Amino acid sequence: MLEIKNLHKKYPSGPVALRGVDLTVSEGDLIALIGPSGAGKSTLVRCINRLVEPSSGQILLKDRDICKLSSGALRQTRKRIGMIFQEYALVERLSVMENVLSGRLGYVSFWASLTRKFPQKDITEALRLLDRVGLSDYVDTRADQLSGGQRQRVGICRALLQQPEFLLIDEPTASLDPKTARQIMRLITELVKERNIAAIINIHEVALAEMFAKRVVGLRDGEIVYDEPAGKLTTDSLTLIYGEEDWEADRAGDDDELEEEVS
Repeated sequence: MLEIKNLHKKYPSGPVALRGVDLTVSEGDLIALIGPSGAGKSTLVRCINRLVEPSSGQILLKDRDICKLSSGALRQTRKRIGMIFQEYALVERLSVMENVLSGRLGYVSFWASLTRKFPQKDITEALRLLDRVGLSDYVDTRADQLSGGQRQRVGICRALLQQPEFLLIDEPTASLDPKTARQIMRLITELVKERNIAAIINIHEVALAEMFAKRVVGLRDGEIVYDEPAGKLTTDSLTLIYGEEDWEADRAGDDDELEEEVS
């Protein structure tokens, strides 16, 4: 479905962020990107829909090279790629419903988008999604009155209302407490499976990556150094990705935290 070939990114006044990345994503894949800060995870995610412009290489979505698209063709392709942001990217003064419906802006006329008059089928689907994520009582609530977990759920609904073929998720749990982080990851996993959408999640928490992803890809210094099914991560793998650390003790601590939450 998605194939990345020899992808490079060099920022004009900064370091090389990506160094010849090759990655294939199949339909229905749920991939967790892990790695230290500065490894290139966010850059890779944002290169896929060209929020960051790659320096060279290919990004093929169903054999169409995103790197070569004109601005008009790119706008059309972005409709097929949903994005969930770490910072939520909601319009604070708008209601939950208005924020979710903004996921359909690329499908309605300029006048409809200006006046926020959406087709009834879009409104019905937005309501269904909000009910699915437990926000049906917050339809008219302003976004700035929501908790972090609620805001992330609104962002998920907005992305899914695009009816995307592919989902990019950039650090969805970074600002959340451990319990809410697991709830959000569980929700994303369920929705991706229900819709058979391929997804890439940039995430810092290794335990969540192992718990919810189908496949774990490790980046270090802009290169993929690990790519295996979830559950195969070892202390040697973590050392390869992050460097030397007492990984046995860290993982035992993660297990204890999970047991405490479950109990």
